[in-house]
Amino acid sequence: MQVPAPFDYRRATSVDDAIALLKELGPESRVIAGGHSLLPMMKLRLAAPEHLVDINDLSDLAYVRREGDEIRVGAMTRHRDLLSSTLIAEHFPIVVDAEHVIADPLVRNRGTIGGALCQADPSEDISAVCAALGATCVIQGPRGERVVTMSEFHRGPYETAVEQDELLVEVRLAIRPGAGSAYEKLERRAGDWAVAAAGAALWLEGDTISDGGIALTAVGATEVPSKRAAAALSGKPAGAAAFAEAARIAAEDCEPRDDQRGPADYKRNLAEELTNRALRRAAQRAGATT
Repeated sequence: MQVPAPFDYRRATSVDDAIALLKELGPESRVIAGGHSLLPMMKLRLAAPEHLVDINDLSDLAYVRREGDEIRVGAMTRHRDLLSSTLIAEHFPIVVDAEHVIADPLVRNRGTIGGALCQADPSEDISAVCAALGATCVIQGPRGERVVTMSEFHRGPYETAVEQDELLVEVRLAIRPGAGSAYEKLERRAGDWAVAAAGAALWLEGDTISDGGIALTAVGATEVPSKRAAAALSGKPAGAAAFAEAARIAAEDCEPRDDQRGPADYKRNLAEELTNRALRRAAQRAGATT
């Protein structure tokens, strides 16, 4: 039986209390919310924090609401609540696509958007979704609040811009006209990590792409968002030629590795095909006629 190393347990009563505890307990403290990433790592002794700060009582961070031209999602919002949100389904169907293929109901009932983003696993779905949508993240700590882009938020595998004494408190998604988005994932079995996955978002003026976002997961991309592929869409008619070129670039820029889920060449081909599929569905949802 796998058992974590001994640790001290604290339960935060507010955001300010959680931040104060993290500051007091120092670099050997970790936040726990759903626990689906951290606890398995602790059982395998891949992580051995001396202190856990439980933030499950921070219900004020569990919400999905519209404020002006943004949908704001609290960091403690569970996957199940994202899946059932009418606001999310109306404006960002890519999120619903992804939530349907994240693990299983047990994980979706407890896992949070904040926990998923802060784990920064290279095979994680919600990071690619947020990157494709150009989300921003609100981080709060003893030095105040700051807002960062997804490119700034993710610094690398398992590394984010959230400092040891800070919390991710909110994710913001801009509502823009002419929008469509979609997520495509190939997994070996239901609920598994992706062999490869791609998220795409498009913003159209008529049938012309005014802006786009593409993000890959599980294929070793140097950055979660594929900026060069997204840039290739701008100003192009929303059609097969533009999508094929953007998908080709996204696959060219990713860095998959051989592993138990398949060889690198296979994953690169998947990245291209899944990106193309996601772009086509995003265009349909945006109302493209081409």
